[in-house]
Amino acid sequence: MTTMTSLKTIGGLVFAFALFSFAPKEKVILVKVKNNLNKVRSYETVTLTKSFLKVDDLNPLGIRDKKTGKLVVTQLVDVDGDGTMDELLFQPVVSAKTTQEFEVISVTASERPQAPDYCYSRFVPERTDDYTWENNKVAFRVYGPVAQKMIEDKIKGGTLSSGVDAWLKRVEYPIINRWYKKATDKTGSYHEDTGEGLDNFHVGVSRGVGGIAVKVKDQYYYGKNYTAWRTITTGPIRTSFYLKYEDWDANGNKIVESKVISLDLGSHFSKFETSLEGTKKIEAGLTLHEKKGKVTGNKKNGWVSYYEPIGDSEIGTAIVASKKYFCNFETYDTPKPDLSNAYATLKVKNNKVVYYAGFAWKKQGDIKNAQEWQEYLNQFSENINNPLEVSLVK
Repeated sequence: MTTMTSLKTIGGLVFAFALFSFAPKEKVILVKVKNNLNKVRSYETVTLTKSFLKVDDLNPLGIRDKKTGKLVVTQLVDVDGDGTMDELLFQPVVSAKTTQEFEVISVTASERPQAPDYCYSRFVPERTDDYTWENNKVAFRVYGPVAQKMIEDKIKGGTLSSGVDAWLKRVEYPIINRWYKKATDKTGSYHEDTGEGLDNFHVGVSRGVGGIAVKVKDQYYYGKNYTAWRTITTGPIRTSFYLKYEDWDANGNKIVESKVISLDLGSHFSKFETSLEGTKKIEAGLTLHEKKGKVTGNKKNGWVSYYEPIGDSEIGTAIVASKKYFCNFETYDTPKPDLSNAYATLKVKNNKVVYYAGFAWKKQGDIKNAQEWQEYLNQFSENINNPLEVSLVK
C-alpha cells in the first residue's frame, strides 16, 4: 500500500529530475592548440580575443584543459586602456606533434587558479624616470626624458640613451621594487649582488640589449630617450607597455618611432613591436662592451648573439626575429667608447618591425655556456617561425 509520504517523495524526485533535465547546459567554447614541431612546447603564450571566441565579454571566462579537467592560469588584458578586456592569455603545455583541446567556460573569481605575478613593469619616478620590467628569468630598463634633460643641462646622475639595460637577476620572484627601495632608502645598492643578482651591465650610448639604429652610408643614427609611456598589463603570464619617442634624424630622414614591449613568463626575451616611419630597415643592436666576447649569428635561423665574460660570470645577449623581418647580421667595431655593437638588420614592413631581444646570465642557472645559449636561440627561433596553431572546434 502506497502511503501519502511515499507519494510526496516520488513526486519530489520526478520534479527534481524534470528540473535537471531542462536545466540549461554549461556553455563551452572548444579551442584546439596544435603543435607541429617534434618537441614539447611550453611557456608560449596563446592569445584569445573576443572576436576569435565570438563573445561580448571576456571577464567571466576561464580555460579548462579538456583532457585533465583542470582550470589553467589565465590573464585578461585591456590592450587599448578603454576599460574593456581585449585578450585572454594562457600558456598551454602541448606534446610533440599533437593537438590539445581546451574548454573556454564561465568561472567565478574563487574558481580561478592563482599564480604569482612574476611578470611586472612600472615607471620609476624615484630613480629619475626609468621604465623597468621583469619576469621570473630576466629584467630590463630604459631611460626617460628627465634623465635626458639632466645630461643636456650637465646635471649629475642623468642618462642619455635609447639603449636597453639588462638587470641580472637570479631569483624567480620580482626584484624591481626591492632593488629600487634599497637604493632609495640607502640600505644597499643594486650594483652589488647580495644573493638576488645585480646591475653590472653597462649601456651608455650603446644599443645595450635591443636598442635600434638606422644605418645610412655606413653611419649609424640613434634616437634619444623615450618621451611618453603607458603600462598595458602586468600579471602571472605577461607584462607589456607602450613607449613613444621624439622624432629623430637619420641623415636627413625623419624617423617616427613608438613601440610596445612585452615580456612573458618563462622567456629570456622581450618582444619589441616597433612602429616606424622614415626607414625601410633598422639595425637592432647588442653592445660589445670591452670586446672580450664573441659575436656569432645564424642568418637562416634569424639571430645574432654576443657571448662575453661579465664580472665573475658570463652572459649571452641576442636579437632574434622571424624570417619575415630578419635580413642579416653584422659587427660594427670602432675605438669610440660604447659605439661598438653587433647588429641584426631587420626589414620594416608596413611601418612595423617585430623582433626579440634578451639575455641569459650564467649565474641565473638556466644556461651555463655559449653552446647552451646557441641551442636555446635555435630552439627559440624555431618556435617563433612555427607558432602554435589555434582554432575553434565547430
